[in-house]
Amino acid sequence: MSEPKQPIVLPVSVTELRNVRQLLRELEDVDEFLRQAALRKAGASINLPKTTDMLHEFAEVNRLNLLQPLDRAKLARLLENLSTGAPVVHISFASDPSSAFIAKILAWFREYVHPLLLLQIGLQPTIAAGCTLRTDSKYFDLSLRASLLQNRQLLIAALTKLGQQPVRPNPAAQQGTKA
Repeated sequence: MSEPKQPIVLPVSVTELRNVRQLLRELEDVDEFLRQAALRKAGASINLPKTTDMLHEFAEVNRLNLLQPLDRAKLARLLENLSTGAPVVHISFASDPSSAFIAKILAWFREYVHPLLLLQIGLQPTIAAGCTLRTDSKYFDLSLRASLLQNRQLLIAALTKLGQQPVRPNPAAQQGTKA
């Protein structure tokens, strides 16, 4: 009887497809290093390749040991499957969002849309505020620009109505001008 299949867990630090590819490269470096280290004489000094906390966190949450060849092979398969089959949402902002903001968005997507979802973050200054979302089959423009364009007639009517009302002097502003 085989073990029950454990679902892949993606830490929030693995946000984009480029993170998955980086993890694959790091894992290949570790795997190659450990294969070569097994061929060296005992007692020879060795320097482990540098790895990121992201790789250690990914291995830890999936209960895999990077020193075990079978675990490294399993981790490589998981990463390969992610790089070719994980759903990706392209999201563009007017300015560079903070990493805490991206983590919150990613956590929401992974909870309500798909647990292995990856984001592709982009910049699009023309949207002014808000964002645009794109998947393989859908496009959502949640920007201020799109909202203003969609409600253009309502905005024009409100501005026209405002222009027809008599301008009332602001008493606070008048008191500030008296010397």
